Amino acid sequence: MPERPAFYITTPIYYASGDLHIGHTYSTVVCDAIARYKRMRGYDVFYLTGTDEHGQKVQDKAAAEGKTPREFVDGLVSKIKKLWELMDISYDKFIRTTDDYHVKAVQKIFKTLYDKGDIYKSVYKGKYCKACESFWTESQLVGGKCPDCGRDVEYAEEESYFFRLSKYAPRLRKLLTETDFLQPDSRVNEMVNNFIDKGLQDLAVSRSTFDWGIPVPFDEKHVIYVWIDALSNYITALGYGSDDESLFRKFWPADVHVVGKEIVRFHSIIWPAILMALGLPLPKKVFGHGWIKFGGQKMGKSTGNVVDPYVLAGRYGVDALRYFLLDEMPFGSDCDYSSELLVRKINTDLANDYGNLVRRTLAMSRQYFGGKVTKDGGADDEADKPFTDMIDSVGALADEDMDGLQVSKAVEDIFAVIRRANKYIDETAPWKLATDESAKPRLMRIMYNLLEAIRVSSTLLLPFFRSGPSKALGALGVGAPEEFGDNLRYGAVGKYSTTEIPAIYPRLDVNKELAELAEIAAKAEAAKKSAAKEKAAGSEAKQAESKETPPQTDSGLITIDDFAKMKLVVAEVVACERVKGSKKLLKETLKVGDETRVVCSGIAAYYTPEEMVGKKVILVSNLPPRKMCGVESNGMLLCAEKDGKVVLLTPESDIESGAEVG
Repeated sequence: MPERPAFYITTPIYYASGDLHIGHTYSTVVCDAIARYKRMRGYDVFYLTGTDEHGQKVQDKAAAEGKTPREFVDGLVSKIKKLWELMDISYDKFIRTTDDYHVKAVQKIFKTLYDKGDIYKSVYKGKYCKACESFWTESQLVGGKCPDCGRDVEYAEEESYFFRLSKYAPRLRKLLTETDFLQPDSRVNEMVNNFIDKGLQDLAVSRSTFDWGIPVPFDEKHVIYVWIDALSNYITALGYGSDDESLFRKFWPADVHVVGKEIVRFHSIIWPAILMALGLPLPKKVFGHGWIKFGGQKMGKSTGNVVDPYVLAGRYGVDALRYFLLDEMPFGSDCDYSSELLVRKINTDLANDYGNLVRRTLAMSRQYFGGKVTKDGGADDEADKPFTDMIDSVGALADEDMDGLQVSKAVEDIFAVIRRANKYIDETAPWKLATDESAKPRLMRIMYNLLEAIRVSSTLLLPFFRSGPSKALGALGVGAPEEFGDNLRYGAVGKYSTTEIPAIYPRLDVNKELAELAEIAAKAEAAKKSAAKEKAAGSEAKQAESKETPPQTDSGLITIDDFAKMKLVVAEVVACERVKGSKKLLKETLKVGDETRVVCSGIAAYYTPEEMVGKKVILVSNLPPRKMCGVESNGMLLCAEKDGKVVLLTPESDIESGAEVG
């Protein structure tokens, strides 16, 4: 038996900073449809998905929830795997960037690039987007903000290892402009004009300001940054850099990396440059699909305008949600989600067109022939040929669509047969022929043609959604095949023995569904706001208690020795601002003699930043540094409080900053 051709497809690995939404579900479902289709076409498929789990954002979110980063990501990964199980995702491997084999392989990759001179140590100075964990040049900013997410950027300066991305600019430009490596074509101009032709900068690939990441193997003050860590998953999942590279040899290069258009830059510029530096083959294709928008805006965790796939799949079934995503979104383009559109498509396409076709045809086959329908018992009619040719050719049409990654077009081509079958019923009027005994052979052929249309279209639908088509094929007495083989050819089944089944996709009351979905969304939003409010209140109370109250003995009394340990000094506030994300905290920049330090204080309700500038205050200067809402605080200001009023303790007369108190 000849060896099956290999096919390797990947989703992006999803950042483990929060629950996934319907946009992530789309990426995973569309890859699953492609993977299943290829398997049914006889390919040996390797389908990879997973999670990107390192980085400052994860570390900060874990801390905010009082968890270790590992505890935080473990909880999210468990939820993600349950979602993929619910959505009937047939991945072959789920990679986590915290997996031991991945960690070791990434360290090996980093060391290889360093030894080749493609990674070097320097100092990064420039703009940084914390939300995206991305560094930007001034020319890349849009209106002074991050070009990916539109948020404010901040100046950053830190020691870092750099990858010589600029070295590969000519090869990358040629790759993008002279091949079909990146699709759709609209993404190519964006990459060339906005990034390559503006001058590729060497890429910071390590961080030293946080420690949740893979340590640089020869410099453990640094962790390997996301663009080598996360991107390398596509080869480490296949065993690259391990003792067993058999999967890598079989499946690499990938046939297609499917990614959202917001991360096309990393996959079409940075990733190929890394592979070039390693001397490895490039993926055959990177496809940047569009966004599912909500109210005209990109869906995102940070914006909160997300649609919960658990709710939709639980309410309408996995088939309905998969069909909506695959049919409604032309691959590569954006689409705007609406609950009304989802519910109406379930009614029109699944319940009316497909479900009703199956129900009517099964009922007629049993009523007229006791469910026994054969090709040989029928009489040909030349008028049937356009319809039967359509049935016979739809498999080749779907193949062409899927080879071009036009998944929504493939679904539409299949449904064109379904809609034509419904029209065929109206044209032939079987109920009229049933009254004429001499017309029985003609009626038999009509029933056979309809059953063939259902069989072929249902078989083709199996990669896209499985429950309904499998039920339909079971009711035809043929069952769902493991592979297409000859099953897509008109006439491949000579006789049928049908059974009746309940409606595959019941119709929905549109107004009722929309009202209930709106209610579910309102309750979810209220619960989210309530949880956020409670969390913020608890966090600020905890910060105030644990970080701004001097330590006490169990009795509430301290000894003179305890007091002697405290170093109290006069400090001058030279700058002050509110701490983002906190209602209580002010961030004060203090002059303490010749030293400058930053302190956070929970006094925003009593003093404005403007009032604070110029004040002389009393500072507890020998407290260990503590992170407060992401800001490192080095000390504590002394205050007095009574009846809810808070007053800073200040020197009675003007005295130089740095003077000791005691």
